[in-house]
Amino acid sequence: MSEIFIIVSFFAMIFGIAYLYFTSRNRERMALIEKGADASIFVKGKRQTAPFWKVLVLNLALVLMGIGLGIFIGAFAHNGVGLPEEIAFPGAIFLTAGLGLFIGFNLTKKLDKE
Repeated sequence: MSEIFIIVSFFAMIFGIAYLYFTSRNRERMALIEKGADASIFVKGKRQTAPFWKVLVLNLALVLMGIGLGIFIGAFAHNGVGLPEEIAFPGAIFLTAGLGLFIGFNLTKKLDKE
């Protein structure tokens, strides 16, 4: 019974947050319109960004390349240097996957500027 209560509470919390967000945004916009502000201020601040699929493909490719490079470096560290397998592989994989995400973040910033 408590599992059902937790699930229902979780979805009620998500609904409550979304409801408060959209109703407060609507009230704020209606108040601005009542004061005579132009409705174009709601879309003027949005800037042109790179398409979502380009960012997703770029980051996914870099993470997968980082994982592949991490497996290679982990194998080298295990066989060549003599590190234990339990340390070499996860350490190298997480390090290079994180490096791939960081490079992807920087490339995405450059992509947005263009």
